[in-house]
Amino acid sequence: MSSQKVLVTGASGFIAKHVIAELVRQGYEVRGTIRNFAREQEVLRGIASAGAPLDNVKLVPADLISDDNWDDAIAGCTFVVHVASPFPIRPVKHVDELVQPAREGTLRVLKAATKAGVKRVVQTSSIVAITTPWPEAERGHVFDETDWTNPKRPDISPYTISKTLAERAAWDYVTSTPGAPELATINPAFVLGPAPDTDLSTSVEVIRLIGTGAYPLAPKIAFPVSDVRDVAATHALAMITPGAAGQRFITANGFVRLIDVAAMVAKALPDLSKKVPRGEMPDFLVRLLAIFDNRLRAVLPDLGFPRQVSNTKAREILGQKFRSPQEAVTAAASSLRALKVI
Repeated sequence: MSSQKVLVTGASGFIAKHVIAELVRQGYEVRGTIRNFAREQEVLRGIASAGAPLDNVKLVPADLISDDNWDDAIAGCTFVVHVASPFPIRPVKHVDELVQPAREGTLRVLKAATKAGVKRVVQTSSIVAITTPWPEAERGHVFDETDWTNPKRPDISPYTISKTLAERAAWDYVTSTPGAPELATINPAFVLGPAPDTDLSTSVEVIRLIGTGAYPLAPKIAFPVSDVRDVAATHALAMITPGAAGQRFITANGFVRLIDVAAMVAKALPDLSKKVPRGEMPDFLVRLLAIFDNRLRAVLPDLGFPRQVSNTKAREILGQKFRSPQEAVTAAASSLRALKVI
């Protein structure tokens, strides 16, 4: 058990609530940042629902787009886990609406961490910063931490650009700044698992849409799955494992089609079996409907190009163990039922 202090940014987020819960269970004193401090009690209830007693949790106000409060938030912390980053389910009007707070916010946190003498920063990146290079990788390529997305690729989303540029900015900063903290980055995939409250993440919102019959057919896409409880464990391990400094870690397991996810939801909640998609949508129809449906537009780069990833580094360096996609989907669906969302 540890009495060391950890700052977790973006404490209102799905991943962050589970990260905070994991760190508290391991004995750390956790300080979490939230942009809107009026949500303090709501966020604390979510953290408690994620499985953490609140005795060692304190929330403080801080915003990625402002210098205010960051020095005070980080003061006395040995580690920083930087989770905060925008992730909207609908597209923004301009890419800079996501890129600017993601990149500049990351640098703002790193500069404050350097000033405070923080030992290590663990940054939540994403698999999307890895799996969309340009030109396209060869079919069958298994992506790992040596791969990088090209942010100039013409068909990727503002979110993908923002996560790629934010991670690049972090690595550039720590390699060029004397006295900068150590850095490790975590690259989760499609993050599912138990939702602690009704403030749903974009990934869990997909499960809600599946369970409410929003789509009679599923796009023909497939992806690796990350259980949020594993993602939280990866952050905690990367924070203290000596060999994790200077490393990226893919935290994901398995590879499933969206239609298979729908079947898992139906198995977990049989009363929804008539609502979930029971077939796949032809690619041409997805492209056509994406003109009018912003959520479908986000999957276009994945049509006809399954992107498998390797979690070897997390297993070998961190000793990470992973839950199955079935466990992650079942936990997500069951939590939405408990929350009376579906």
